[in-house]
Amino acid sequence: MKRSPGPRKTANLSDSLHQRLNAYALAASAAGIGVLALSPSAEAKIVYTPAHVQISHFGIFPFPLDVNNDGITDFIFPTGSLFDSGFFAWSMAVSPAVKGNRVWGAQYASALKAGIILGNKGKFINNGSLSMGYSAGTSHGWRNFRGLWENKGRGVKNRYLGLKFIIQGKTHFGWARINFTNAASVILTGYAYETIPNKPIITGQTKGSDLISAEEPNAALTTPTHQPATLGALASGAPGMSIWRRMESAAGASN
Repeated sequence: MKRSPGPRKTANLSDSLHQRLNAYALAASAAGIGVLALSPSAEAKIVYTPAHVQISHFGIFPFPLDVNNDGITDFIFPTGSLFDSGFFAWSMAVSPAVKGNRVWGAQYASALKAGIILGNKGKFINNGSLSMGYSAGTSHGWRNFRGLWENKGRGVKNRYLGLKFIIQGKTHFGWARINFTNAASVILTGYAYETIPNKPIITGQTKGSDLISAEEPNAALTTPTHQPATLGALASGAPGMSIWRRMESAAGASN
């Protein structure tokens, strides 16, 4: 019967081998951290709906806008007109159709340009109806214009309504793109919203290719800064291997 071997002796490793093992461990652990660091976060998913529809038909019920196309009207566009003895007046507004929905603006709905970040820090102040524009005049040539969309009678093109609305109890942000000639001629040319609750969206954005943090409302407008190197940042792919190679070279040089 063979006798079982006794306890193995602990091997004494050279300093060079210790350094190489440490290098292997560093590269392996850093690579693992790098995988975690590069795992995808909740990416913005934007649903865009193209359109070309007149929303200022007088005498017809206010145009209903269903931003997320779920069959529930989110906003309506009340219109008005008056003609009397040579005097005329046209008006256009936008109103929340659901409690909690709001439009960017104060007394008047803002005519936003492309590139504005819509989020929790936006100017969603008024919870009621906001005027888009009002114009009046007479057959003798007198004219009066009010509202940001009227633009002193010049109107605006490719401007955006900033929208904050509720889907199943959660807040979402979106926009509606509009060509506004005057209160009697308003064309909706498209609208979009962010499917992730409380996630900002940029006016004019139709795809969720960029990630915007709700805590960083100007993230899309800032220049990236260089951050100190970390294990997670340095360990993915070739950068991680370069760390290992440098450390192995240093270990070899010490022999």
